[in-house]
Amino acid sequence: MLSITDLTYRIAGRTLLDKVSINIPAGHRVGLVGPNGTGKSTLFKLISGELTSDGGEITLIKGASMGMVRQDLPEDETTLIDVVLDSDKERAALFKEAETTQDPDRIGYIYTRLEEIQAYDAPARAATILAGLGFSDAAQNSPINSFSGGWRARVALAAALFLQPNLLLLDEPTNHLDFEAMVWLENYLTRYPGTFIIISHDRDILNKTVDHILHLENLKLVKYTGNYDQFERRRAERLLNQQAMHEKQQAQKAKMMEFVNRFKAKASKARQAQSRLKMIEKMDIVDAVMADRVTAFVFPEPEELKSPLITLEDVDAGYGGKPVLRKLNLRVDQDDRIALLGANGNGKSTLVKILSSRLTPMGGQMLKSGKLKVGYFAQFQTDELDVERTPFEVMREAMKDKPQAKIRAMLGNFGFDKHKADTKVGELSGGEKARLLFCLMSFNAPHIMLLDEPTNHLDIDAREALMQALNNYNGAVILVSHDPHLVECVADRLWLVADGTCEPYHDDLEAYRGLIIAQRRKEREQLKREARNQKEHEATASTGEPGVDQKSARIEARIADIIRRKDAMENEMAVCATSGDDKQLKRLNQSYATLEKELASAERELESLIATL
Repeated sequence: MLSITDLTYRIAGRTLLDKVSINIPAGHRVGLVGPNGTGKSTLFKLISGELTSDGGEITLIKGASMGMVRQDLPEDETTLIDVVLDSDKERAALFKEAETTQDPDRIGYIYTRLEEIQAYDAPARAATILAGLGFSDAAQNSPINSFSGGWRARVALAAALFLQPNLLLLDEPTNHLDFEAMVWLENYLTRYPGTFIIISHDRDILNKTVDHILHLENLKLVKYTGNYDQFERRRAERLLNQQAMHEKQQAQKAKMMEFVNRFKAKASKARQAQSRLKMIEKMDIVDAVMADRVTAFVFPEPEELKSPLITLEDVDAGYGGKPVLRKLNLRVDQDDRIALLGANGNGKSTLVKILSSRLTPMGGQMLKSGKLKVGYFAQFQTDELDVERTPFEVMREAMKDKPQAKIRAMLGNFGFDKHKADTKVGELSGGEKARLLFCLMSFNAPHIMLLDEPTNHLDIDAREALMQALNNYNGAVILVSHDPHLVECVADRLWLVADGTCEPYHDDLEAYRGLIIAQRRKEREQLKREARNQKEHEATASTGEPGVDQKSARIEARIADIIRRKDAMENEMAVCATSGDDKQLKRLNQSYATLEKELASAERELESLIATL
C-alpha cells in the first residue's frame, strides 16, 4: 500500500528523519509512536504531500486513495450532515452535473456511477458516523458555525472516516473525544476495510485497533508486529540484547587495547599490536542503550482532614438560570479516587466546576471542610498562561514570598531544570505547559485534585508518570478523562453523569464500554429504520402528522442539545476572553446569539404545543 525509501527531512538545520525506509502492505493497521517532537506529524505531512522531503521517495500503490482529517472546514451555515456529505467530491460533482446535463449518455453514466459508489446510502452512513461521534439528529442538521472548535474537530474526523480511503492517516483522533465517542471509534477502526496509520498516545486504542507498531526513534522507523503492549515487551527484549552485545564488544575492545598498550613498543609484538589496533578500528560497535528520560511527577502530600471533604445536598448547577445538573447528592472523602463517566455535554465539567467553587450552586447546599484546599486542572488553562513569562516567574507569583530555592525545587518536581524554568512559556511544548499547570495546581498541597482531561498533551511515557504520581498521592482525586488506561489504574469508584444528574456507577469500565457499544448498535438500527421510513414516506402521497407526544419529545431533545452546545461554547468564550483572541470571541458571540434565538424559539414552540393539550 505504502512504500517509503531513504526518506530524509530537515527543518531549521535539525534532522528529523534520516534515510527512513519502511513498507506498509495493504490491510495493515499501524500505530505510529514515539516521544513528542520526534517528527510523527511531520511524517504524515510528508506522506500526504503537504511537505517536501530533502531526499528519498514515498509511493502509494496505483489507484489508491489517501485521506487525512481536514483543517479547512467551512465556518458558515452549512449543516454538519452536509459538511460530511460534501467531503465526497465525486458524489457532490455527480449530483450537481445530473441537475444540468442534457446528454442522455452522460446521464446514464452519472446514475450508474452513483449506484456504484452507493451515493444514495451516503446520508445514512454519514448520520451513523456523526451519531457515533456524539452528534444528535438535531445537531447533525445544525449549522457548523454554531459549534465550538472541539466539536468541529469531530466533524472533520467524521468527514475523513466517511470517505473510507484506501489509506487513512489519523493524527491524535481521540484528543477531542469523550470516552463514549472513543469506544465507538475503536469499534469502527476494528472493522475498517482499508489500511490506516494512527498517531496516538492512548495505549488503549493502540492495543485494541492496531496489528503493527512503527516506533520513531533516533531519526529512524522501527517496525514491530503486534499491538502496543506487545511492542513494549519486544522493544525491551531488543534493547536488553543490544545492551548485552554492546557490553560484550566493549570488553573485547578493552582486552585488545590492553594488549596494544602493553606491547606496541616491543619490537617482537609490535606487528601483533598493530593487527589488533586495526581489528578495533574495523569493529562494528553496537550503540549503548540510552535510557529514555521520562519526566516524573511528584505531588506534595496534603495534611489529613476529617472526611467528608465536600458534601452536596440537592444541588442544582448550570448557567444563565438554566440548570444542567439537578438534585446532586454526593460526598467526597480524602481517600476517594473517582472517575466521571458520561458523554460530552452531559455536565461532567459543570460538576467539576461546582466542586472547585468556580461555579456557584443554583440551588441546594454544598458543605466543605474549613481548611480544604482544592487543586483544579483543565486543559483550556494552557491558553491562559502568559506566553512572555517563564515558568519560574509564573511560579514565583503563585508562591509569593517563598525563597527562590523552594520555587525551583517545586518546578524540578515536574521536570523543569534551570534552563527550562527560565524559558518563556510561549516556547514550551504542549506537554511542558501541561506540566506547568500541574505544578501550579499542586504547589500548596491540595486535599483534592480535580483533573479535567489532564492527558491531552502528554505522550505515553508522561501518562505513565502521571498515573504513578496520582497513585502515590494521598489526597482525593476526581478525574475526567477519555484515557481508559489512566481511569482503570487510578480510579476505584465511578460516577455516571447522565440524564441531568450524577449517580454512582456500580459496575466496572468494561461493563460501561459494553453498555455504550449496545447503545450505539441500537442507534445504528434506529437510523436504518428511519431511513427506510423516510423512503416509504417519500413514496406515499400523503403521510399522517406525528402525534403531540412525538412532537414534544423531538422539541425537548432539540432544547437539550442546544443547551449542551451553549455550555461547550461558554467554555471556549472564556478561553478567548482570557487569551485576547477578539476575532474568535466575536465569531463565538455571534454563534452564541444564534443559539439563544434557537433556544427561545424551541421553548416557545414547546409552550404552544403544551397549550393545545
